[in-house]
Amino acid sequence: MVTLSDRAVGKIKQLAADRPDGGLRVKVVGGGCSGLQYRMEIDSAKERDKVFERDGARLIVDKKSFLYLNGSELDYAEELMSSGFRLVNPNAKRTCGCGESFTV
Repeated sequence: MVTLSDRAVGKIKQLAADRPDGGLRVKVVGGGCSGLQYRMEIDSAKERDKVFERDGARLIVDKKSFLYLNGSELDYAEELMSSGFRLVNPNAKRTCGCGESFTV
């Protein structure tokens, strides 16, 4: 399971407001300093995807990415120097210095 914070729910609903079947797709792809990194986009669910919903916000994860994301929480923060979604992933054993990639 992947959970959504209150702030993530609000931001996903805002971003996907013009797509009734849409949600935030989070996937894990190869790359970055540590070997794996996250990609996010507004998309619609496909047949084999896992979909997590909370208060009308949809988080879409493909089966392969779910292996890396199971147990994670998606949060959203707006700060002076940076704003964006952040995954708290208990499966990540190490992250790079910039925080953009991880290893399991």
